[in-house]
Amino acid sequence: MIKIVEFIDLLALFAGGFLAAAISGAAGFGGALLLLPLLTKTIGTTMAIPVLTVAQLIGNFSRAFFGFKQIKWKPVLLFTVGAVPMSVLGAYSFVEVPKDIISRLIGLAIILFVILKYFNILKFNPTKATMIFGGGLVGFISGLVGSAGPIGAALFLSLNLPPVSYVASEAMTAIAMHITKTIVYERYLGIGLAALSIGLFIGISMVLGTWAGMKIISKIPKEKFNIFVGSLLCLIGLQMLLFG
Repeated sequence: MIKIVEFIDLLALFAGGFLAAAISGAAGFGGALLLLPLLTKTIGTTMAIPVLTVAQLIGNFSRAFFGFKQIKWKPVLLFTVGAVPMSVLGAYSFVEVPKDIISRLIGLAIILFVILKYFNILKFNPTKATMIFGGGLVGFISGLVGSAGPIGAALFLSLNLPPVSYVASEAMTAIAMHITKTIVYERYLGIGLAALSIGLFIGISMVLGTWAGMKIISKIPKEKFNIFVGSLLCLIGLQMLLFG
């Protein structure tokens, strides 16, 4: 009976990874927030974040690979300068901070950002300083609660990049953060071979899901794509605000 349950769990994780990556591949974010509850239920709260990090690392590699020619390297490098060291600090603080409160505050901030941008109340033109500062904020929160994709997505969306360029560029910054967090988690939580294997298994399904998602966005006009991403940001922000 245990083997049957474990097999069903693996199927659920594979399907969840595919769906999460398809969403991330199409919007540049959102996959982690979909996959995290499933991981928490199947492998437990403590190991869910490290396993998610391994899986997300593979998923983001595939997003960057499929859109490599359209990556905008300057904002990626600026963002990474702030994100990498702060993701280390966030990962160190992983066990200590009340994540539920932080998640709700992030959700509220995302909703406010999208509303202000939609009504042109917020005139946001990313500079070198804001990209570095934004990277630091995203890196810290990502290390702390597992993912800060919606915040990074909102920042990169302000660059007005074409859909594939936006997704691939944001993925490169996520790769740097996930590599950093994986090293810290392994050092202090002892991820172990079993957890790494689960992360790699989910990662395979995420490659397939990313391919499907990026095929879709390559055919969407930039204006409609921005509306789609803004709407998804609001939905995810609302989910974080209400449920933590």
